Amino acid sequence: MTQQNELARGAAAQVRETGFVFLEAVPMRALLTQFGGLDDWAAFAASWSTLARDEYMADNGRYRRRAHATYVFEATTIRRAAHQAHYQSRDYNSLNGGVERWFEPIAPAIGDGASMRTILGACQHFFGTLAPNVRAWHVETHQFRIEASRDIAGSPTPEGVHRDGVDYVLVLLIARENIASGTTSIHALDGKALGSFTLIQPLDAALLDDGRVYHGVTAVQALDPREAAYRDVLVVTLRRT
Repeated sequence: MTQQNELARGAAAQVRETGFVFLEAVPMRALLTQFGGLDDWAAFAASWSTLARDEYMADNGRYRRRAHATYVFEATTIRRAAHQAHYQSRDYNSLNGGVERWFEPIAPAIGDGASMRTILGACQHFFGTLAPNVRAWHVETHQFRIEASRDIAGSPTPEGVHRDGVDYVLVLLIARENIASGTTSIHALDGKALGSFTLIQPLDAALLDDGRVYHGVTAVQALDPREAAYRDVLVVTLRRT
């Protein structure tokens, strides 16, 4: 068994046991690159600077930018679906749920590029080992930029500690610039704290069994209010169909 396979098996075992695993950048890169390259990473990461503002924030917040795309996993295939709305019920998102939210689509060059395809391939394999009898998955990908300024903190999870209403979730850090905090906390369904960690380096990641744990992220503050301050993540969710 290769070191990469041992890593994947160990991470999957932790998700089965606790409902989540935090992987730092080096092991996460090793996991990802079993499924392709990251040759376009510079352009992939730079695309977060082009995101449109999220106009659906019920708290009137102006601190979040995002783009969205949907994919289908079937057997060993991955295909991008037609652009569609993102929907969560208020049971899962008390702030912004209950409405169809039409975000700007992830650019084709990014959504079909090497980095995205590698990330999706890793998700298909990793989460597929946790649910081997599932034949098809509805997959949503979200580019998020959370901004902080002199007067306003940016909240990665303004709805609070929550579940997403899916089966599995990947949260992958893309960039972190001039911010403090942004600590992820994981909680059991009864509210018991299970762990916390902060995504610091690009490719730091959290992999979650959304049916078994809640998650939340503390607000980020600008270290130097004169400079741009933001937290960029890619979120990938899988729901069995």
